[in-house]
Amino acid sequence: MTFGLALGSNLGDRLGHLQGAVKRLLELDPTARLLAAAPVYETAPVDCPEGSQSFYNTVIELSSELTPMDLLAVLRGIEATLGRPNEHERHAPRTVDLDILYADELVMELPVLTLPHPRLTQRRFVLQPLADIRGDLILPGETKNVATLLAELKTDEPALKLVATEWISASH
Repeated sequence: MTFGLALGSNLGDRLGHLQGAVKRLLELDPTARLLAAAPVYETAPVDCPEGSQSFYNTVIELSSELTPMDLLAVLRGIEATLGRPNEHERHAPRTVDLDILYADELVMELPVLTLPHPRLTQRRFVLQPLADIRGDLILPGETKNVATLLAELKTDEPALKLVATEWISASH
């Protein structure tokens, strides 16, 4: 199955946390293969508590034999290992935030996981990096590709600032 994952961090070594999350994911899921990694962008905190540091955000695409629920469990474990508490305030600052954006053509709505991610098409900090690697992707339930959704996005989010294009070591 092909998964799109959003990664974000706004505490501590933000780039290091993103790199560490990908490294751990590939170690914990021996079936995972990294297919693409978007550039990392610095983004203003959206709907976060006042005084929150800006985020580093990116998107990766990978293949895995895990089910979406099993992958979600792995991602939550990585978040905990990297210092994100299990119980946290919505939009609270965090060392790492890992979200499944899509899983092939799968559509599902469970209390803990909705696919495709319900706010994916409303956030520039997700659409921009996704468009960088999969601009032609048409998500389940959509009629337009990701690049078009990004071009037509109406948001008051500030512009994204490019931080890094090559941020994952060649060993991954």
